[in-house]
Formats: sequence, structure tokens, C-alpha cells
Amino acid sequence: MGTELVRGQNHPLPRTRLEILISAEVPVLAAAALGDERGLVHDAHRIAHAGAPVLPGIEVPRAAAAEHRVFADLNALPGTVHRVTVLLAMPERAGTESRFGATAAPRATVTGADGTEIARFTLTGLDAEAAVVALELYRRQDDWKVRAVGQGYAGGLAALLADLGLPRAREVAEAMGEAGHPAAPQPPPPEAGPTGGPVDHSHPRRHEPPAPAATTGPAGEPPRPVAGDAAGWSMEERLYNQVWGMFEDLTRATAALRSAADFAAARLDRELDAALTDPRARIGGAADAAREAARARHDELVGRAQAAYERDLAQLTAESEVVEPALPSAYARWDNPVWHDHRMPADPPQAVRLGDLHLPESAPLRIPMLVRLPLERGLWVDSGATPGDFGDSVERRRRALEVAVALAARLLAVHPVGEFAVQVVDPAGAGARPLGALTRTGTLTGPPAHGAAGVAQTLESLTRRVDLVRMAISGGAAEALPDGFDSARRLLIVNDFPQGFDDRALTGLRFLADEGPAAGVHLLLVADRGDAGAYGPLLDPLWRSLMRLTPSPDDHFADPWVGHAWTFEPALPPHGSAVVQQVLSAVSAARIKGK
Repeated sequence: MGTELVRGQNHPLPRTRLEILISAEVPVLAAAALGDERGLVHDAHRIAHAGAPVLPGIEVPRAAAAEHRVFADLNALPGTVHRVTVLLAMPERAGTESRFGATAAPRATVTGADGTEIARFTLTGLDAEAAVVALELYRRQDDWKVRAVGQGYAGGLAALLADLGLPRAREVAEAMGEAGHPAAPQPPPPEAGPTGGPVDHSHPRRHEPPAPAATTGPAGEPPRPVAGDAAGWSMEERLYNQVWGMFEDLTRATAALRSAADFAAARLDRELDAALTDPRARIGGAADAAREAARARHDELVGRAQAAYERDLAQLTAESEVVEPALPSAYARWDNPVWHDHRMPADPPQAVRLGDLHLPESAPLRIPMLVRLPLERGLWVDSGATPGDFGDSVERRRRALEVAVALAARLLAVHPVGEFAVQVVDPAGAGARPLGALTRTGTLTGPPAHGAAGVAQTLESLTRRVDLVRMAISGGAAEALPDGFDSARRLLIVNDFPQGFDDRALTGLRFLADEGPAAGVHLLLVADRGDAGAYGPLLDPLWRSLMRLTPSPDDHFADPWVGHAWTFEPALPPHGSAVVQQVLSAVSAARIKGK
């Protein structure tokens, strides 16, 4: 018998030729979407459904039914496919409820081609949902796994497809529903290719380069991890995708552990209540035996879930140990040797590391928090008190500004010479010491601006800059910019906000937060939101537009899959290290040499 999965749990697939058996109380539609490494589906031709039931490596049923068989040959999938999402949907029927909560829970069973059961999953907990992602088959380190998902969508098939990133999701959903209706005409047999299989209609030149093969481990053990073991055209892109894969795997593994523990606890409570209310159990030692058996079942289920989690955690830890040393400067920790002999790059990076993320069940394992460049949102380093703060207000403010300076140094160092610049507004001059690394090396565009006049002058200059760039972009005439216009992206660090800001300055700052990123101007606020309490809700849109960072560990980031509260830790150099000063000196020297 195969493994009984709970929501979020994954399981290795020992075979690549599979059957997925779907059983439901009423007829449902079954389909399979072929996604990239993040599960996104960019083309309707990558969905196997009743109207187009056969794709390379996948075949689904040709009509709605209560029993389905989905066939998968993972070795026959295109190289660009990293995830197969198996989905179910309620067809629209007059006079009946089209929601999964009105029927018995569907069940999905994964077997080998020989009928050997590998895993099974019952999709419990559904109510108003009319469509659901049942399972995912996904590629990790050249091996395949199955994950129990059970994510339902009250918005139906259109909402599900939109969540997969499919353009024109509603139109595709309607076409799938019409094709899957029992009265719909059956499609002709698929075209045969040279080998007798279905024709691959994917673009003949749109194939990603293969990722490096994982090193084979000892018999019975998972393959040894390899840095860059993900899709991508460059090592940087492969490492970026690999880090995201690790983040997602830890998310799902932790969700499975928590779901199993919650299920086991709820079942234990029900069984203990039943033992207490059953008159027959009160005779002799029957009640004690029933309680002991219930606790044993609880401990056995939790133990299996914990063992599976520890196995996944060990594999991710081993992967982290080979990935972390291989990261380029933009992704690397400050203690990585890559910073010791830093050279200015010829091209800007794909992303930058803001810090690390971890969960309480796996505290020693840190996942790099990478965000795409150029930054689409401004940043806010919160200098207010947090549950893990480390001292008084002065210390928090100093530490928050150190986080901002370290991030500014990283951004300066990983962009080509002359393509990134930093300005500072420090109205009261309170940040002179932490800002010293920037001022001493001459890596700022000018001295930090002080007082209300300095704030107004800086904001006016940057607002004018954004207006010029916006007009040039909207008119499609970059040559319309003034001669000698400095095209470098700008990062504006504002310390101790809102000190030194009047109403006009606040309006200018909000304009920069909204319009600046598209014109190459980015904000980095160092502020305690409590200091701006006098403005009431006026500044709420500003805070919401910024990504909040903290100078001390704090649980305030949620993943996009199950919404775990991840603990964020900023990217700071080791205590006593001069690496930031050394890197800024290298940036300054490269600028002087380039003049």
C-alpha cells in the first residue's frame, strides 16, 4: 500500500511512468497543466484537458466523469517543464451545486504503470470551491516528487488558471468546461509524430539549457546536491531559481509537518471523546486501552511526519551547504570569500540579497531572501521596537541605519561603475557615524542633506528627475533628456523619517515612492512608524507601498504558497568586520579609474 499523504506533504516518485487515479462522488473534469520551475503556465497549449487530452508526456480523460485515469511519462515531458499540476473542476450543471463541499471528498492515487501504489491523497476540507489543485508532480535535482496540494478555488477553474499565470484564464476555462461536458463531441485522435507519439507543438527553439546533473549518491540514498541545479541560461539564473526551489520545498515540507500534527491532534481529541462517551468503554480496562490505542496512533502519525520532515530537511541542508559558497556577490552573505577580492561587474545582477529567512521548525537552515532588480518597491528599515529588539531607541536607530548602509554598499558594488548612485537625507545629522562608511569613501553623490531645506532641495531635484524620465519614456524619446543627463539609478536613503518633512515634502516623498521605481529612483526609509503617528492614516499608503525590513530577527514575511510567518534576518557583516568599508573603497577606486 502506498503512503497516505496529508496536505503539503511530498513523496519521492520511484518511477517515471505513472497513472493517477481520480475518484469522486460526482462527475468532475480532470486536467493537467505543464509549468515552469515556479509552476507558472504561460500558454494554453500547455494544458491537457478534455478538448486537447494528449500532450507530450501527459494524457487526461476526454470528458467529465466520477472516475479518471491520468497517464504521465515524466521522461517524455519537454525539458522546459518542471512541474505538472493535476487539477479537478466541477462542471456547470443546471439545478445542482457546483462545489466540492456538497459531495464526498475526492481521492487521488498515484501508481506505477504496473499498478503498484506509490501515494494517495484525500482532498478533505473543501467547501465552496469549484476547482482544486489535487497534486503536483515536480522535478528536484533531476528526480521527481509528488506533492499533495488540495488548494481549492471558490472562483472556479478561471481563478485556478489565473493563479497559474495563464493569460486569458477565463476564456480558457470556459473552453475547457465546454469540451469536458458529456455531450460535447469527442476530439479526433492526436496527430502522430515520426515515432508514432503525439506531436510536440512547442516552439522548436524555446528550450531552456539543461541544468547540471546531480551527482549520484550511494544506493538507496538521494543524489548529492549540486550548486546551480535548476533551469536557467546562466549560473546566476540557475542559482536564483535553485534558491527559490529550496524556499518552496521548505515551505511545503513544513506545511506537511504542521498539517500532520494538527490532523493527529484533532483525531486524538475525537477518539478520546468517543472513548469517554461510549458506555461499553467504561467496563473494566476498555477505556484505558482505547485511550492508549488513540495516543499510540497519534504518536505513530506524528512520528512518521517528523521523520519525513527530517529527511527533507537534511536534504535541503546539504543543498544549502553547496549552494551558499557558490553564490555571486549580489546573492552572497557578507562573510562569503567572494567579497574579499571583489571586482566591479560588467552587467547588473538579476537579484540582490536582502537577508535570510527561516522557520522555527528548521531554525538552523537559512534561505537567502532574494528580490529581483531593479527594485519594484521601496524599502523601509523599521527602527521601532520589535519582539526581538536589542536595546533602547538610540541603539535600534543606529542598527537600522547600519542595515541601510550595508544594503546600499551591496547595491553599489554589484552594479557596473556609474550605473548606480546613492543620496542621503539625514535631517538632524543623527546618522553621521553609521553613514561614515559611505561618506569617507566618497561613494555618495554628495554630502548628506540636513535640515528641512536639505530635505526640500533633495526631493525637488529627484521629483524633477522622475518627471523628465517619465516624459521621455512616454514619448519614446530618450534623446529628449538634457545633454549630460546622469542615467544612473538612484537610491535615496532617508534617515529618521518624518523628521524635517513638512506637508509638501511628504507629498513629494509619496510621489517618489509611487512613480520613482519606473524612472530609476528608489527609496530606502529608516523610520519608526510611531514617530509619524501625528499624521494618522495620511501615511498609510506610503507604508503599504514599502517592503518592511527589520534590523533584528522578526516574524513578518509570508510565503506566497501557504502563508507561513517566516523570520527575517538582515544581511549584515560579521561583528567587527571591515568588509563593507573595503567594498566601498573598491567601488570608489573603480569610479576614479573610470573617469
